[in-house]
Amino acid sequence: MNLLKENKTIPLTEVGDNQLFPVFLKLNTLRVLLVGAGNVGLEKLGTLVTNSPSCQITIVAENVAPAVAAFVLDKDNIEVLERSFQASDLDGADLVVVATNNNPLNLIIRQEARKRKLLVNFADKPALCDFYLGSTVKKGDLKVAISTNGKSPTMAKRIKEDLEQTLPDNVDTAIQQMHQVRNNLNGSFADKVKKLNEITEVMLTGNKPAKHFNTNYKLLAWTTIFLSATIIGVLLWHYEPGFQQTVQEVHPYFYYFLVAGFIFSMIDGAIGMSYGVTSTTFSLSMGIPPASASTAVHLSEIMSNAIAGWMHFKLGNVNKKLFKLLVVSGSIGAVTGAYLLSSFEHYNMYIKPVVSTYTLVLGLVILSKAFAVKKKKIGDKIKKIIPLGLGGGFMDAVGGGGWGSIVLSSLIAGGRNSRTSLGTVKLSRFFIAFLSSITFITMVNGLHWEAITGLIIGSAIASPIAVRVSNKISAKTIMVCVGIIVTLVSLRSLYVFIDKLA
Repeated sequence: MNLLKENKTIPLTEVGDNQLFPVFLKLNTLRVLLVGAGNVGLEKLGTLVTNSPSCQITIVAENVAPAVAAFVLDKDNIEVLERSFQASDLDGADLVVVATNNNPLNLIIRQEARKRKLLVNFADKPALCDFYLGSTVKKGDLKVAISTNGKSPTMAKRIKEDLEQTLPDNVDTAIQQMHQVRNNLNGSFADKVKKLNEITEVMLTGNKPAKHFNTNYKLLAWTTIFLSATIIGVLLWHYEPGFQQTVQEVHPYFYYFLVAGFIFSMIDGAIGMSYGVTSTTFSLSMGIPPASASTAVHLSEIMSNAIAGWMHFKLGNVNKKLFKLLVVSGSIGAVTGAYLLSSFEHYNMYIKPVVSTYTLVLGLVILSKAFAVKKKKIGDKIKKIIPLGLGGGFMDAVGGGGWGSIVLSSLIAGGRNSRTSLGTVKLSRFFIAFLSSITFITMVNGLHWEAITGLIIGSAIASPIAVRVSNKISAKTIMVCVGIIVTLVSLRSLYVFIDKLA
């Protein structure tokens, strides 16, 4: 099959814009040669089979990875030749995909494929490619292909995730119905096109949100932030005379906590967790009692999570159904935990080592998650959201943190989308922090406002920045550093407590 004429065009890298011509190949009628059977080869193989399960594929590789061998075990349409590539392997092929890191071999395959007028795709080598295997979104007979001209496959995957959530599940039903309408229409071609345009225009208009939809949500968000800040301010003015003094005099601790709040919020924005545990650990190490430390953390989380949650909502990173379940259950758990911790305020000497033990455990959990190999199970999403919210909210209030470490990690481990889980947890945390703060303020005496104001301002400054840069930082590196710091500081606090007892 002659798929490629003599290529005399300017290379794509010299053109300056996207010159790709999108086509959909009937892959089930073609023969594909895949050279290479490692991890990259497995990824390419999965893409081919996912889009066309009955495609005829021949794999040539000196070493076949166990995962590839297991993948093709029950597939009669895939042949595996465990040997070196030969030029004759190209004979009879219609399409070639190369997944090796052997540059001399890649050039040989390209040269031999050119002789036979074959299209070739090379993994991670855009300059050598005649075509790209783009990300695809499939809803029944609807298939949308995405390409970034070989510049950023990661961005293509992000857009794919957005489309998978944006496109309604019943879109295939609409397509089938439109197919039946098309077959039953009478008249000229122009009349049929006009009628179909009218029908689809109504369908699209019906799915569009009202123009004032986003404006209403924006107004609701800012109104909520304003009212919550007003309520907190009134309560502070009524119950905390020290709040007025803090406004007049700036304690040196303010600057320490300002920097700490900024750093911890940036970390939290990158990995979606650890702000509470790092802030609480830092506060305890600075001599602040557990209840006051938890109050400082939750008050600072109100503004930072309002900002981060709103930005995630604008970016479409919030699952509304999941959000409602987490807010209700998490709020109940948080208020309960804050009430119990405040009630035992006079036993700070004994509560502090308990909280330090809790942060120590969270530090070890963060370390374990940094090195854990996660395998996402599609279709096996965590279902017990209410118990998760109750437990996460309670432990978050008692330990001054843990909502992200407990809830977010559980959602992701349970098969939930990582990006929408992060956005949903961030937005729900605003309400958890708000209700916890109200409980603490009305029950705890002598709050450390130098720490609270420092954390509030520092985290608020960092929040919008953290959302934007969260995809550009190595989450594993940050998690390792956070886990080590939290673990060491918690161990130090426990050592000091034991030393005093001795």
